[in-house]
Amino acid sequence: MKKMRRSMSGRVSGFLRDWSLPRQLAGESVMAEAAKSAASRALRPRLEEADKVGTSICPFCAVGCAQLVYAKNGKPIHIEGDPRSPVNQGTLCPKGAGTLGVLLSPERINHVLHRAPYSDRWEQKPLDWAMERIAQLTKQARDETFAETLPDGRVINQTLGLGSLGGATLDNEENYLIKKLFGGGLGMVNIENQARI
Repeated sequence: MKKMRRSMSGRVSGFLRDWSLPRQLAGESVMAEAAKSAASRALRPRLEEADKVGTSICPFCAVGCAQLVYAKNGKPIHIEGDPRSPVNQGTLCPKGAGTLGVLLSPERINHVLHRAPYSDRWEQKPLDWAMERIAQLTKQARDETFAETLPDGRVINQTLGLGSLGGATLDNEENYLIKKLFGGGLGMVNIENQARI
């Protein structure tokens, strides 16, 4: 019992010695060592562990906030706003601040899933296969629905069998290229952007 009391007494006195409040009340400067504890002295910024820092753009809207991505052994460990950016000046909204959580979430799907027609299950497929399939189905739909002229002979070169719905994260340059490729190249008439809806 005495041993337990001594142990408890030692822990309490150790806590009181380490606790910054009594030192500050005794008159030590708050800005100096008085504000630190053994635990806080041992803390190190997690960014010290990073062996590489890269830049990125937040994927959640069209504002285009710049981000700094800190990585260790090729894996991201922290994402924060880039203070050099004139757009966000180092700040991020709650969605942008949550980029790392979305990136590392175990729920994130990072491979191609395909469900064949009339199938009741999804299959994992290689990305090259998926890109080739998208290209083939796009060409097939365009070829089957492409109209060169109207009944009165006017040239229209268009298809109503395809459409594009862009996202709010697309910037002006990307939207320009989409309009040129899909409208001028493929003849799509139905080109819309989710940001207008």
